[in-house]
Amino acid sequence: MDVYDLFASCRKGDICRVRYLVEQRDVDLNVRDKWDSTPLYYACLCGHEELVQYLLASGAKCEANTFDGERCLYGSLSDAIRRLLKDYNCVTTCPMQRDDFSHFLHTLLEQGQHSDVKFVVHGQTFPAHRCVLSARSEYFTEMFDCKWKGKNLITLKHPLINPAAFAAILQYFYTGRMDIDISLLDDCRRLAKQCKLAILIEELENKCKQVYDFVSNKPGICVKVLSLEPHSCRLQEDMALLAECAFPSELQVGFGELPFNGTKHFPTYPDICFRVNGYSFLCHKAFFCGRSDYFKALLNDHFSEGEKLQSHPSTSVITLHNISHDIFIHVLFYIYTDDTELTMDSVFDVLCVADMYLLPGLKRLCGKTLAKATCEENVLFLWKTAKLFRLSRLEDHCTEYMAKTIERLVEKPEFAEMIKEDAASLEERHETDSVPLVDEIRFHITSNVQTYSAIEEANQKLEALEELLCNINIDC
Repeated sequence: MDVYDLFASCRKGDICRVRYLVEQRDVDLNVRDKWDSTPLYYACLCGHEELVQYLLASGAKCEANTFDGERCLYGSLSDAIRRLLKDYNCVTTCPMQRDDFSHFLHTLLEQGQHSDVKFVVHGQTFPAHRCVLSARSEYFTEMFDCKWKGKNLITLKHPLINPAAFAAILQYFYTGRMDIDISLLDDCRRLAKQCKLAILIEELENKCKQVYDFVSNKPGICVKVLSLEPHSCRLQEDMALLAECAFPSELQVGFGELPFNGTKHFPTYPDICFRVNGYSFLCHKAFFCGRSDYFKALLNDHFSEGEKLQSHPSTSVITLHNISHDIFIHVLFYIYTDDTELTMDSVFDVLCVADMYLLPGLKRLCGKTLAKATCEENVLFLWKTAKLFRLSRLEDHCTEYMAKTIERLVEKPEFAEMIKEDAASLEERHETDSVPLVDEIRFHITSNVQTYSAIEEANQKLEALEELLCNINIDC
């Protein structure tokens, strides 16, 4: 129902409603309707310039020479919107939503919060984090352990090191992405070779070949910027090294099957220790503060003076209560990699902790896990859980499942009680006002009904629902 609302709001140009659906209800911006149209297409078609600008900034896809891009450009009602779309096509960085992992890493690079080393390249200063550079490059691991050991300010004076090329290498380390001027390509190759980045060199060669093939078939086209798209899996694997190294030695037994070989001698330069159930996890403020407002407040506003770790005298120790070390491990891997393996045995505990620690992305991962386990026996409980933790996609999934099994659900007293509670939760509800749960079930029953047999089946389901509403004396 939220998806239907998004399409309707884009046609009307209701930017406030679209913002609510995207930022609060977590509706996918690039969803398609039965005509294969996206919300951005309708915003362009109806001439809502401000809304188009918001959708593009929030992550709506509209690349040049693609089906969506050309369709939006062709259907735009005004030249102003066409200019917006063309300007968007010139932008090389992908739009990111607020809590997106790539956005976090990009912000970490740009703002340099909690950085512990600075590079000076021909007068330009670049703040960085030893842990990130060490996880992404063996060269930096070796340099931090020998030539640059103990240094917080590193000056690179070699005349062949170009500051713009060095900035592009840092961008690659942090985000897996690289945007570099064609004129600086040789400088980037030279730096990549120095940093022993064989994979990056191969990616640059492949990209150059693609650009050459593209330009040779389109006379008059001039490419000035080369862009490498990130390989999220490789980036996550490298960041997972930091999570693995944070484990206390007592808990590292049994992780030999995971792809974290050689981490025993891998220095990560931790600056915060979390003590959970007596276990000490050596972590990094940059990740915990950047990923969670809870930890940002905890680490920045409190505990400036307190217990210090004996093995690392400069590292503060914070004890976390009301959480087991098993659940904290899920939080740890999510914060460093944006992913964690969840099971039905642990998902509810992780969900509660994710809510407490203000980790909406981890909550959504829990919601996906719960959605896969939906059945007639637990759908009502999962819907209540989704409402409680504001998991809009899980809530919508549950109502869609209810619509499919409504003829059996109406026989359950618990379902009738849920409708009564949902009706009672509406402030100042009049006797004939709608009930959100009932409206959403009706929507899913009637959506995409095209054949006579499907219409007949939908009518039977609606009749069963109406009979229940009549029995419990609710008119909506």
